[in-house]
Amino acid sequence: MISGIFGKTKPINFILLLGFLFLFYWFVQFVLYENHYEPEQLVVKFVVLGVLLFSVFIVDFIVKRNQITATNSFAILYYTLLIVVFPEVLLDDNVVFCSFFLLLAIRRLISLKSLKNIKLKVFDATIWTLIASLFYDWAIIYLILVCIAIYFYEPKNIKNWLVPLTGILAIGIIVLCLLIITDNLDFLKNHYLFSFKGDIAAYWMNSTKLAIYAIITIITATLAFVKMGKLGVGKIITMRLIAISLALGLIVTFLKTTNDTYPVLITFFPGAIFLAKYVELIKKASLREIVLIVSVVAPFLILMTEMILK
Repeated sequence: MISGIFGKTKPINFILLLGFLFLFYWFVQFVLYENHYEPEQLVVKFVVLGVLLFSVFIVDFIVKRNQITATNSFAILYYTLLIVVFPEVLLDDNVVFCSFFLLLAIRRLISLKSLKNIKLKVFDATIWTLIASLFYDWAIIYLILVCIAIYFYEPKNIKNWLVPLTGILAIGIIVLCLLIITDNLDFLKNHYLFSFKGDIAAYWMNSTKLAIYAIITIITATLAFVKMGKLGVGKIITMRLIAISLALGLIVTFLKTTNDTYPVLITFFPGAIFLAKYVELIKKASLREIVLIVSVVAPFLILMTEMILK
């Protein structure tokens, strides 16, 4: 049944998932966490919700444009289900914006496989990554992904390695001008702290859900790579970039997660890709259906359990 609906790309899939996310967002805000907002705060929340919903379109666009999975909607399904598993991410406006801009950066890096307009795509990816870092300081480590993408596709052209420096200079000038205009020059000093708290490891040990998610995504990615051994070089490189983005996302999640920041959302794109890829590589239709049913039911059981224990 589930594979019958999401096993193909249909408009109804977007209607179902976006409609659910719209309702779930307000459920988390007003019911699950019982928050109250002033009218001007609600405007901000609507903007955040709009960015979140548009992120689903970006995920689907990346998957379809680059043929990362077969013609199905499993990726956006898992992206949505992961939000159900971690509803707290909807309380963190910064992570929604950070994740959105990182998606734009990853989209440009994956498109490098065409070997067209490489410098422009690297420049764009650098810009989007730096903008994402304005919401989470540690997101700047995604510049590593930019450098790795250059190494994968055209490392011998020295000009490609200079493009990220140009992007850093450009965004630096723009941000500095805006800070001068708004008289907020202390922002950069106060924002880019790159703090590493001593209790991070203890937090993760106590956060069973985060730890289990990290383990499952790593295992799924490994199994997916094993099963994808016969894919072409181009697709393998794409999956390697996605795997590296997952690793970087887990690092940022490990470093940045506190009681009021939930950066795990930035790992949902690569996590959803590997989960979707693994499911579609299951040959037996009955087994695939069972896995999908468990995948849909489990997040809601987790959510109900947390509500009961809260």
